[in-house]
Formats: sequence, structure tokens, C-alpha cells
Amino acid sequence: MFCDTHCHLFKEYYDDVEELIRNAYQNNVDRMIVSGCDMASNREVLELIKHKEIFGTLGIHPEEVHDYKQEDLDFLEENLSNSKIIAIGEIGLDYHYDKESKEKQIELFEYQLKLAEKYKVPVVVHSREATNDTINCLKKYQVKGVIHSFSGSLETANIYLKMGFLLGVNGVITFKNCNLKEVIERIDLSNIILETDSPYLTPVPFRGKRNEPSRIMNIADFICELKGVSRENLAKITNQNIGRVFDI
Repeated sequence: MFCDTHCHLFKEYYDDVEELIRNAYQNNVDRMIVSGCDMASNREVLELIKHKEIFGTLGIHPEEVHDYKQEDLDFLEENLSNSKIIAIGEIGLDYHYDKESKEKQIELFEYQLKLAEKYKVPVVVHSREATNDTINCLKKYQVKGVIHSFSGSLETANIYLKMGFLLGVNGVITFKNCNLKEVIERIDLSNIILETDSPYLTPVPFRGKRNEPSRIMNIADFICELKGVSRENLAKITNQNIGRVFDI
């Protein structure tokens, strides 16, 4: 069985989480980690983790940099004691649409990294067009975790791996013109975990449709062919990798 290590199963996107869970289980996906991004989704995470198959992470995404309040960060800290909240995330830096807020984004990111260090919990890191700043921020703190939706170069991958991070691989790897295939070919499977980022980044052959946790199997099959391993071995390795980072 596989685990979808990053998805957003929120009411904004889905009507029936129970059906999603059943469909995932029928497709060899028995656990899901739901990641919050703002206060509304963080509150939903706390409801979703009441399902035995679902674990959660809480965080303030960089796109929320202009809207979050201190009490939102206090909320994260107050709920880290919940045994089914297994990381702080999705947090990080994103300069794609907003380069003017770099300093504010770094301040928000580092505040949450400090919380992770203080409470010894992993982080789930979002980084888009901000690789150098992301690496520099992470180097300041004793934290471990996952680089979510990794799509960088082999050089960048090796920097993160040397820092003790895993790489989250999702449907992007199945896209026709994606360079991630060449990177994953050259690193050991002990360094990756699988995620869908549902409802986004639906893998081929379902690209263009809404994503869901069951699609982990399309990602897994692609990696099995790429790396020449069986589903069983990939499941075993990625579950071991998950266990190194998350208490799940």
C-alpha cells in the first residue's frame, strides 16, 4: 500500500471525502497527509484527521503573506500537540507572482521554521522561483522534512538531500516536457516520497481532470518503469522513507 504524502482534500474542491478515501484504498493508497495553507484550510485539516486514514500538517503558505495574523501562527503552535498533526506545512517561499514581498515571506517562513525547531516537528516546504533563499533559510534551523513538489535541478536536489530533506514527487514527473525524470533517474529511491498535490497536478493520462489520492498509482507506475523496480519494492522503500521523517 502507498501513502499520498501531500493533498488538499478541502470542501472547496471535493464534495465527498469518504468516497475519495474508498477510491484511494481500492487503488492501494491507504493513508493520506492533508496539508493546510491558510486558516480556513488549517481548520478543515483538524476535522479531516478524525478519519483514521488521514494525517495532517498545519501551515501558512507564502501566498498568504499579506493576509495572515499573529493569532493564525498562535493557532498552529496550539495544535502541534495533536498526535495526528505530523508537520508544519505547507510553508515556504514563492516569488512567481509576488517578488515585492520577499522580506515578508522570509519572515513568515522563518517564524514557522523556528516553531518546527522548537517543537521538533518536520516541515513541508513549498519553493517556487526562490531556491537560493529557501536553502539559506533552511540552513539557519535544525529541521528536517520534505521539499514539496520538487522540480529543480540535480544540483539543487543534492543540496536538499545533503541537508537531510526528502523530495516530494508528484504528477509533474509524468508530463511530457518535464526535466524531473532525468533528476529522479540519477538519485536513489531512498530520497523520494510520493504525493498528488490533489486537486492539482493530475498525472498523465488524466491530466486536465481534477486530481485525487488514488492517482498516486499512476505516479508510482511511472517511477517503477523509470527506475526498473516493482510496485512492491517502491511501496516498501517510500514507506520506509516516510517513516524516517513523519510519525505516521
